[in-house]
Amino acid sequence: MALPNIYTDKGTVELIARINQLSPISQRRWGKMNVSQMLAHCCVPYEQLLGERNDGPNAMLKIIMRLFFKGTMTNEIPYKPNLPTAPSFIIVDQRDFEKEKQRLIQYVRKPLELGEAYFENKYQITLGKLNANEWNNMLWKHLDHHLRQFGV
Repeated sequence: MALPNIYTDKGTVELIARINQLSPISQRRWGKMNVSQMLAHCCVPYEQLLGERNDGPNAMLKIIMRLFFKGTMTNEIPYKPNLPTAPSFIIVDQRDFEKEKQRLIQYVRKPLELGEAYFENKYQITLGKLNANEWNNMLWKHLDHHLRQFGV
């Protein structure tokens, strides 16, 4: 089963509709983040993708991640609850819900705006070069995981 396509209107609209179902009082089903922190957390892969952040793991951890976890992170199998979080993805401070929601929606629109070709063999800070399908799966799965975390 192929995951929804983040490079299409349909895939983008679906994610944004789910984000719009969240509210400042949405409660998590697992994990430690509140909904505003989760929204900020979900912006991190896009910030890294667009070169706005370069705080990836050290060289040894990159090797381990590429060898043992790249397939898991880019395949079509959903992430399980309560997986460990990379340090650069941990959000501990309080965030403004509306600001983070709007920021995430703008990032979710980026793959549609940039187009699938932009993502072909695009470098990912932890996993190295990914093809457009791997990017699609990784970005979709991560956001889907956290939207499910908050019941949407």
